[in-house]
Amino acid sequence: MKFKPAKVIGSVLGQLCKLIPGHLVANLCAQHHHGSQPRTFSSWSHVVSLLYAQLTHSISLNDVCDSLRHHAGALAAIRGATPPARNTLSHANKNRDSDLMETLFWKMLDHLQHRHPGFGLRYEGLPRRFRRAIYAIDSSTIALVANCMSWGQAPAAQGGGQAPFASHLQTFLPAFAIIEEASHHDDSRSRALCASLKDGEIALFDKAYINFAHLWELTGRGIFWVTRAKDNMSYRVTRKLQARPQGKVLRDDLIVLKGARSLSQHPGPLRRVEMLVELDGKEVRMAFITNQTEWAASTVGELYQSRWGIEVFFKQIKQTLCICDFLGHSKNAIRWQLWAALLLYVLLRFLAQVSGWPHSFTRLFTMIRGVTWSRVDLLRLLAFYGTAGGPWKMRASPQSVYLPGLEPPVYGTAGVA
Repeated sequence: MKFKPAKVIGSVLGQLCKLIPGHLVANLCAQHHHGSQPRTFSSWSHVVSLLYAQLTHSISLNDVCDSLRHHAGALAAIRGATPPARNTLSHANKNRDSDLMETLFWKMLDHLQHRHPGFGLRYEGLPRRFRRAIYAIDSSTIALVANCMSWGQAPAAQGGGQAPFASHLQTFLPAFAIIEEASHHDDSRSRALCASLKDGEIALFDKAYINFAHLWELTGRGIFWVTRAKDNMSYRVTRKLQARPQGKVLRDDLIVLKGARSLSQHPGPLRRVEMLVELDGKEVRMAFITNQTEWAASTVGELYQSRWGIEVFFKQIKQTLCICDFLGHSKNAIRWQLWAALLLYVLLRFLAQVSGWPHSFTRLFTMIRGVTWSRVDLLRLLAFYGTAGGPWKMRASPQSVYLPGLEPPVYGTAGVA
């Protein structure tokens, strides 16, 4: 997909925000009853302000408001956005419905995927032979000062917020996310994370998400899944699919659960594969369970190891975006800023792909942050960034090796005047 350079080049922040369709935020305002908002600080200005705060790693309300006020002229060129006062931004973060930003994120993700059907980055650790969609289900704890936030019901060492994700491993983009307090156990959100999965698709879980009733529901929906087996799982082997250890595969059995409660939740058979898996340079013995009986035993282990790719996604989010220093302590304010961080992540990933960005996501983020208010064509900048050749070389003419007056005679028309 080719992009033509803009005739009028605004700021880099403006070019980033203009990826959002002009009607989208206005329509969402009507849906979320934001019609009575102050005219001086619209929801669009709120969205732009939070994207700017994420892009520049702003650490306080004054940091955001003073900088935006200093660039009020360039800000106004972004569809009339206005700089907020400190109290105005604080009030908006606390009282405006944060569902607007959440809905905007999913609408933009859908819009960019339709605009560029190939949007996404295939994870290198994913087995290449699979053509069906594969999702990694996991959650990441967001470090918050829980003692200062009444809604964060978790120890300060763990943090007060949690973000369960379903990541599409073929595109390396989020497919579902919940931002909530960390008091919920992982398996309580597994149904919501898997609600959109379709027949024939694959879900990869950590063992914290094991809920046998839910796993039986997934099997009934035609969804394949792979997860780690718990150490205390009670089961009975009904059939050995492998008589003796072969390579790294130590055991491959069909089993049924023994506990009365577990058996009532999952009455069907399971497949248990035990194998050696390389972890941090060492081979570790791991056991996996799945409802798929036709794959090779090694494939079950490979699929589960590809689930670790979601940690790369969490690493990109935590190392580049501003999700530790928040501009408010209420649950609503935190949700506004976290959804803004995810929206910025998707916008930058989109720009990286359409421009053919060859470097890391961290380098992309820091480069754009450095030219936030510059009036340069962002796509051209990304396309040609870092493409210069090696150090320049000196070129000398043959005559330069002779002393003045001792040069050999030059014949023909190619002589030097």
